[in-house]
Amino acid sequence: MYSFYRRRRHYNSLRYPGRDYSLPGKYFVTICTADKRRRFGTIVNGEMKLSEIGRIACKFWYEIPQHFPYITLDEYILMPNHIHGIIIINRHDENPVVGSLHATTLPFHHDVPMKNKSMSSKSPKSGSLSVVIRSFKSAVTKNAHLINNDFSWQSGFYDNIICTTGQLSRSSNFSGGQSRDLLLTIYFHRSGL
Repeated sequence: MYSFYRRRRHYNSLRYPGRDYSLPGKYFVTICTADKRRRFGTIVNGEMKLSEIGRIACKFWYEIPQHFPYITLDEYILMPNHIHGIIIINRHDENPVVGSLHATTLPFHHDVPMKNKSMSSKSPKSGSLSVVIRSFKSAVTKNAHLINNDFSWQSGFYDNIICTTGQLSRSSNFSGGQSRDLLLTIYFHRSGL
């Protein structure tokens, strides 16, 4: 049974191999709800009408820079079952200041057993994009459970590293004009609406 559990829990990382996601960079991220359930609201006449959980997700999205001072947020759009956004990591020093998280972790002790040291080597690096997303998802989940205990996220998230000004421009324009309309069309097509 143990080997089955190990195989079942193993997954390929969605992150770019060898990339240090705690260094300065621009990332277009997509975070989905579990089973792509529509938890954030509905689209009525081409406009997103937020649910209470959708308002919670927006609130905590805007609060990310308060908890991670080296993060800047660019454009984002909340859809009924996912969020697209641009996160910019602005860290430029060797000794980053760790901001308070939405949902904090336990302090590290030096007498941690080997099993925990092994796991910590696999955990996201402090200040990385994964830590930011994990903190955001945790805060939304904690507050969403006060409304609907059934709320959950899809594990992980998707990201695209934005390398050029053209990519940033295309990614930034997704929430307005034709790109926004295209997203709505794709959403309705995939949802079978």
